[in-house]
Amino acid sequence: MDLYSRAHEFPQTLLGRGLTLSHAELRDRGATKHALSWRANHKRLLRPHRGAYVVGRNEPDLLDAVRAAMLVSPPLAVVGFHTAAALLGFGVVPSTNIHIVVPVDSSVPQRTGIIAHQSVVPVGEPIDVLGVPCTPAARCAVDLARSLPRMDALPVLDAALSSRRCELDDLQAELKLYNGLRGIRQARDLVPLADPRPQCRQESQLRLILHDGGIRGFVPQVPVLDDRGYARHYLDLGYEQNLVAAEYDGASHLDRGRLRADRDRHNWLEGRGWRMRYFTDHDIYFRAPGIIQTVNAARSAARSRP
Repeated sequence: MDLYSRAHEFPQTLLGRGLTLSHAELRDRGATKHALSWRANHKRLLRPHRGAYVVGRNEPDLLDAVRAAMLVSPPLAVVGFHTAAALLGFGVVPSTNIHIVVPVDSSVPQRTGIIAHQSVVPVGEPIDVLGVPCTPAARCAVDLARSLPRMDALPVLDAALSSRRCELDDLQAELKLYNGLRGIRQARDLVPLADPRPQCRQESQLRLILHDGGIRGFVPQVPVLDDRGYARHYLDLGYEQNLVAAEYDGASHLDRGRLRADRDRHNWLEGRGWRMRYFTDHDIYFRAPGIIQTVNAARSAARSRP
Protein backbone atom coordinates (compact mmCIF):
# COMPACT_ATOMS: atom_id res chain seq x y z
CA MET A 1 0.00 0.00 0.00
CA ASP A 2 1.38 3.40 -1.00
CA LEU A 3 0.95 5.24 2.30
CA TYR A 4 1.24 9.02 2.49
CA SER A 5 2.81 8.67 5.95
CA ARG A 6 5.83 6.97 4.35
CA ALA A 7 6.24 9.91 1.97
CA HIS A 8 6.04 12.32 4.93
CA GLU A 9 8.77 10.42 6.78
CA PHE A 10 11.06 9.90 3.77
CA PRO A 11 12.99 13.22 4.03
CA GLN A 12 13.95 12.30 7.60
CA THR A 13 15.77 9.21 6.28
CA LEU A 14 18.03 11.23 3.97
CA LEU A 15 21.50 11.71 5.37
CA GLY A 16 23.55 12.83 2.40
CA ARG A 17 26.09 10.15 3.31
CA GLY A 18 28.72 11.22 0.80
CA LEU A 19 30.67 14.44 0.25
CA THR A 20 29.59 15.96 -3.07
CA LEU A 21 32.34 17.86 -4.86
CA SER A 22 33.04 19.17 -8.33
CA HIS A 23 36.11 18.14 -10.29
CA ALA A 24 37.63 21.59 -9.69
CA GLU A 25 37.09 21.28 -5.93
CA LEU A 26 38.78 17.89 -5.90
CA ARG A 27 41.77 19.31 -7.80
CA ASP A 28 41.99 22.18 -5.30
CA ARG A 29 42.18 19.57 -2.54
CA GLY A 30 45.15 17.97 -4.24
CA ALA A 31 43.40 15.01 -5.91
CA THR A 32 45.32 13.77 -8.92
CA LYS A 33 43.94 11.79 -11.85
CA HIS A 34 45.60 8.66 -10.43
CA ALA A 35 44.06 9.29 -6.99
CA LEU A 36 40.59 9.71 -8.47
CA SER A 37 40.98 6.48 -10.43
CA TRP A 38 42.16 4.62 -7.30
CA ARG A 39 39.22 5.88 -5.24
CA ALA A 40 36.76 4.93 -7.97
CA ASN A 41 38.20 1.41 -8.25
CA HIS A 42 37.96 0.95 -4.46
CA LYS A 43 34.37 2.24 -4.39
CA ARG A 44 35.26 5.33 -2.40
CA LEU A 45 34.24 7.64 -5.20
CA LEU A 46 31.23 7.80 -7.50
CA ARG A 47 30.86 10.02 -10.56
CA PRO A 48 27.10 10.36 -11.21
CA HIS A 49 27.73 13.12 -13.79
CA ARG A 50 30.74 14.36 -15.69
CA GLY A 51 32.39 16.90 -13.39
CA ALA A 52 30.47 15.86 -10.24
CA TYR A 53 31.68 13.35 -7.67
CA VAL A 54 30.33 11.79 -4.48
CA VAL A 55 33.12 10.85 -2.09
CA GLY A 56 32.55 8.18 0.55
CA ARG A 57 32.13 4.48 1.16
CA ASN A 58 28.36 4.53 1.69
CA GLU A 59 25.78 4.01 -1.04
CA PRO A 60 24.55 7.48 -2.12
CA ASP A 61 20.94 8.36 -1.29
CA LEU A 62 18.58 10.82 -3.01
CA LEU A 63 20.14 13.80 -1.25
CA ASP A 64 23.57 12.87 -2.62
CA ALA A 65 22.10 12.48 -6.11
CA VAL A 66 20.37 15.87 -5.90
CA ARG A 67 23.51 17.64 -4.70
CA ALA A 68 25.53 16.10 -7.53
CA ALA A 69 22.92 17.16 -10.09
CA MET A 70 22.93 20.73 -8.78
CA LEU A 71 26.71 20.91 -9.25
CA VAL A 72 26.28 20.55 -13.02
CA SER A 73 23.06 22.61 -13.35
CA PRO A 74 22.72 26.28 -14.35
CA PRO A 75 23.18 28.88 -11.56
CA LEU A 76 19.45 29.71 -11.25
CA ALA A 77 18.26 26.09 -11.26
CA VAL A 78 16.12 24.81 -8.38
CA VAL A 79 14.88 21.31 -7.63
CA GLY A 80 11.26 20.77 -8.68
CA PHE A 81 8.53 18.34 -9.74
CA HIS A 82 8.95 14.70 -8.53
CA THR A 83 12.27 15.34 -6.80
CA ALA A 84 11.10 18.37 -4.85
CA ALA A 85 7.94 16.52 -3.86
CA ALA A 86 10.05 13.69 -2.42
CA LEU A 87 12.22 16.14 -0.44
CA LEU A 88 9.12 18.01 0.78
CA GLY A 89 7.41 14.85 2.01
CA PHE A 90 4.74 14.20 -0.60
CA GLY A 91 6.64 12.21 -3.22
CA VAL A 92 3.93 9.65 -3.93
CA VAL A 93 4.73 9.42 -7.66
CA PRO A 94 8.38 8.31 -7.86
CA SER A 95 10.88 9.11 -10.58
CA THR A 96 14.35 7.68 -11.17
CA ASN A 97 15.52 11.05 -12.55
CA ILE A 98 16.44 14.27 -10.77
CA HIS A 99 14.05 17.05 -11.82
CA ILE A 100 15.14 20.69 -11.88
CA VAL A 101 13.38 23.90 -12.93
CA VAL A 102 15.26 26.56 -14.89
CA PRO A 103 14.16 29.92 -16.36
CA VAL A 104 12.86 29.74 -19.91
CA ASP A 105 15.90 31.61 -21.29
CA SER A 106 18.40 29.50 -19.35
CA SER A 107 20.57 26.75 -20.78
CA VAL A 108 19.29 23.21 -20.31
CA PRO A 109 21.86 20.64 -19.14
CA GLN A 110 22.00 17.56 -21.32
CA ARG A 111 22.82 15.02 -18.63
CA THR A 112 21.65 11.45 -18.22
CA GLY A 113 19.43 11.22 -15.15
CA ILE A 114 18.59 14.94 -15.02
CA ILE A 115 15.35 16.33 -16.45
CA ALA A 116 15.27 20.11 -16.79
CA HIS A 117 11.90 21.89 -16.99
CA GLN A 118 12.05 25.34 -18.53
CA SER A 119 9.47 27.61 -16.88
CA VAL A 120 7.97 30.89 -18.04
CA VAL A 121 6.43 31.33 -14.57
CA PRO A 122 9.02 32.72 -12.14
CA VAL A 123 9.77 30.35 -9.29
CA GLY A 124 10.00 33.20 -6.82
CA GLU A 125 11.90 32.63 -3.61
CA PRO A 126 12.96 28.97 -3.44
CA ILE A 127 12.78 27.19 -0.11
CA ASP A 128 15.73 25.43 1.48
CA VAL A 129 15.18 21.72 2.08
CA LEU A 130 18.15 19.86 3.56
CA GLY A 131 20.43 22.48 2.06
CA VAL A 132 18.91 22.19 -1.41
CA PRO A 133 16.92 25.01 -3.12
CA CYS A 134 13.45 23.70 -4.03
CA THR A 135 10.32 25.13 -5.56
CA PRO A 136 7.76 26.00 -2.84
CA ALA A 137 5.34 23.19 -2.00
CA ALA A 138 2.28 24.76 -3.67
CA ARG A 139 4.28 25.44 -6.86
CA CYS A 140 5.63 21.88 -6.88
CA ALA A 141 2.17 20.36 -6.34
CA VAL A 142 0.56 22.43 -9.11
CA ASP A 143 3.42 21.67 -11.52
CA LEU A 144 2.80 17.96 -10.98
CA ALA A 145 -0.99 18.36 -11.14
CA ARG A 146 -0.56 19.95 -14.58
CA SER A 147 1.84 17.36 -15.96
CA LEU A 148 0.91 13.97 -14.46
CA PRO A 149 -1.94 11.73 -15.60
CA ARG A 150 -5.18 12.60 -13.85
CA MET A 151 -5.17 9.46 -11.68
CA ASP A 152 -1.73 10.40 -10.30
CA ALA A 153 -2.33 14.14 -10.07
CA LEU A 154 -5.01 14.08 -7.34
CA PRO A 155 -2.92 11.84 -5.03
CA VAL A 156 -0.08 14.38 -5.26
CA LEU A 157 -2.43 17.22 -4.28
CA ASP A 158 -3.91 15.19 -1.42
CA ALA A 159 -0.46 14.21 -0.17
CA ALA A 160 0.77 17.81 -0.40
CA LEU A 161 -2.07 18.95 1.87
CA SER A 162 -1.56 15.97 4.16
CA SER A 163 2.14 16.86 4.54
CA ARG A 164 1.08 20.33 5.81
CA ARG A 165 3.65 21.91 3.55
CA CYS A 166 0.87 23.97 1.97
CA GLU A 167 -2.83 24.74 2.33
CA LEU A 168 -5.70 24.66 -0.16
CA ASP A 169 -5.59 28.47 -0.39
CA ASP A 170 -1.93 28.24 -1.43
CA LEU A 171 -2.82 25.87 -4.27
CA GLN A 172 -5.67 28.13 -5.40
CA ALA A 173 -3.37 31.16 -5.42
CA GLU A 174 -0.72 29.27 -7.39
CA LEU A 175 -3.24 28.34 -10.09
CA LYS A 176 -3.71 32.01 -10.99
CA LEU A 177 -0.12 32.21 -12.25
CA TYR A 178 -0.59 29.57 -14.93
CA ASN A 179 -3.24 31.02 -17.25
CA GLY A 180 -2.96 29.52 -20.72
CA LEU A 181 -0.25 27.02 -19.86
CA ARG A 182 -0.37 23.33 -20.66
CA GLY A 183 -2.33 21.21 -18.20
CA ILE A 184 -3.84 24.12 -16.28
CA ARG A 185 -7.42 22.95 -16.93
CA GLN A 186 -6.72 19.62 -15.28
CA ALA A 187 -5.08 21.31 -12.31
CA ARG A 188 -8.01 23.72 -11.91
CA ASP A 189 -10.42 20.81 -12.01
CA LEU A 190 -8.52 18.78 -9.40
CA VAL A 191 -7.39 21.39 -6.86
CA PRO A 192 -10.94 21.93 -5.47
CA LEU A 193 -11.12 18.15 -4.89
CA ALA A 194 -7.85 18.02 -2.94
CA ASP A 195 -8.26 16.74 0.61
CA PRO A 196 -5.65 16.04 3.32
CA ARG A 197 -7.58 13.13 4.89
CA PRO A 198 -6.87 10.14 2.56
CA GLN A 199 -4.04 7.94 3.81
CA CYS A 200 -2.74 6.42 0.58
CA ARG A 201 -2.66 6.99 -3.17
CA GLN A 202 -5.28 4.32 -3.89
CA GLU A 203 -7.79 5.96 -1.53
CA SER A 204 -7.38 9.22 -3.45
CA GLN A 205 -7.75 7.40 -6.76
CA LEU A 206 -10.86 5.57 -5.58
CA ARG A 207 -12.41 8.90 -4.59
CA LEU A 208 -11.57 10.35 -8.01
CA ILE A 209 -13.19 7.39 -9.77
CA LEU A 210 -16.40 7.95 -7.83
CA HIS A 211 -16.32 11.68 -8.55
CA ASP A 212 -15.71 11.20 -12.27
CA GLY A 213 -18.52 8.62 -12.31
CA GLY A 214 -20.96 11.24 -11.03
CA ILE A 215 -21.09 9.87 -7.48
CA ARG A 216 -20.92 12.66 -4.92
CA GLY A 217 -21.10 12.84 -1.16
CA PHE A 218 -18.41 10.31 -0.21
CA VAL A 219 -16.09 11.67 2.49
CA PRO A 220 -12.58 10.36 3.33
CA GLN A 221 -11.83 8.78 6.72
CA VAL A 222 -15.36 8.83 8.15
CA PRO A 223 -15.33 7.93 11.89
CA VAL A 224 -17.85 5.32 13.06
CA LEU A 225 -18.61 5.68 16.77
CA ASP A 226 -19.26 2.96 19.33
CA ASP A 227 -21.94 3.08 22.03
CA ARG A 228 -19.77 5.31 24.21
CA GLY A 229 -19.28 7.86 21.45
CA TYR A 230 -15.67 6.96 20.63
CA ALA A 231 -14.44 6.43 17.08
CA ARG A 232 -13.94 2.67 16.81
CA HIS A 233 -13.23 2.51 13.08
CA TYR A 234 -12.55 4.90 10.21
CA LEU A 235 -13.87 4.28 6.69
CA ASP A 236 -11.72 5.02 3.64
CA LEU A 237 -14.74 6.62 1.98
CA GLY A 238 -18.15 6.89 3.57
CA TYR A 239 -21.53 8.23 2.48
CA GLU A 240 -23.25 8.84 5.81
CA GLN A 241 -26.68 9.71 4.41
CA ASN A 242 -27.21 6.15 3.14
CA LEU A 243 -24.52 4.36 5.21
CA VAL A 244 -22.54 3.12 2.19
CA ALA A 245 -18.76 2.73 2.36
CA ALA A 246 -16.14 2.17 -0.35
CA GLU A 247 -12.76 0.88 0.80
CA TYR A 248 -9.43 -0.04 -0.74
CA ASP A 249 -8.05 -3.52 0.05
CA GLY A 250 -4.27 -3.55 -0.35
CA ALA A 251 -1.79 -6.38 -0.12
CA SER A 252 -1.42 -5.89 3.65
CA HIS A 253 -4.97 -7.19 4.10
CA LEU A 254 -3.85 -10.68 2.97
CA ASP A 255 -1.99 -11.29 6.23
CA ARG A 256 -3.85 -13.89 8.32
CA GLY A 257 -3.94 -11.78 11.47
CA ARG A 258 -5.05 -8.74 9.50
CA LEU A 259 -7.69 -10.84 7.77
CA ARG A 260 -9.23 -11.87 11.11
CA ALA A 261 -9.26 -8.25 12.27
CA ASP A 262 -10.83 -7.20 8.97
CA ARG A 263 -13.60 -9.78 9.39
CA ASP A 264 -14.38 -8.53 12.90
CA ARG A 265 -14.35 -4.95 11.63
CA HIS A 266 -16.62 -5.80 8.70
CA ASN A 267 -19.16 -7.60 10.86
CA TRP A 268 -19.24 -4.77 13.40
CA LEU A 269 -19.77 -2.13 10.70
CA GLU A 270 -22.46 -4.19 8.99
CA GLY A 271 -24.15 -4.50 12.38
CA ARG A 272 -24.20 -0.71 12.53
CA GLY A 273 -26.04 -0.59 9.21
CA TRP A 274 -23.13 0.16 6.90
CA ARG A 275 -23.06 -1.45 3.45
CA MET A 276 -19.38 -2.21 2.92
CA ARG A 277 -17.91 -2.45 -0.58
CA TYR A 278 -14.23 -3.35 -1.09
CA PHE A 279 -11.98 -2.76 -4.10
CA THR A 280 -8.45 -3.83 -5.01
CA ASP A 281 -5.75 -2.19 -7.08
CA HIS A 282 -6.94 -4.28 -10.05
CA ASP A 283 -10.38 -2.70 -9.72
CA ILE A 284 -8.93 0.79 -9.47
CA TYR A 285 -6.58 0.52 -12.45
CA PHE A 286 -8.52 -1.79 -14.76
CA ARG A 287 -12.18 -1.96 -13.72
CA ALA A 288 -13.24 1.58 -12.85
CA PRO A 289 -16.71 1.16 -14.47
CA GLY A 290 -17.28 -1.87 -12.23
CA ILE A 291 -16.58 0.28 -9.17
CA ILE A 292 -19.18 2.82 -10.27
CA GLN A 293 -21.75 0.09 -10.91
CA THR A 294 -21.11 -1.61 -7.55
CA VAL A 295 -21.32 1.59 -5.52
CA ASN A 296 -24.43 2.81 -7.34
CA ALA A 297 -26.12 -0.55 -6.69
CA ALA A 298 -25.24 -0.32 -2.98
CA ARG A 299 -26.68 3.20 -2.78
CA SER A 300 -29.86 2.16 -4.53
CA ALA A 301 -30.30 -0.80 -2.16
CA ALA A 302 -29.65 1.47 0.82
CA ARG A 303 -32.29 3.96 -0.31
CA SER A 304 -34.88 1.24 -0.72
CA ARG A 305 -34.49 -0.37 2.71
CA PRO A 306 -36.89 0.55 5.51
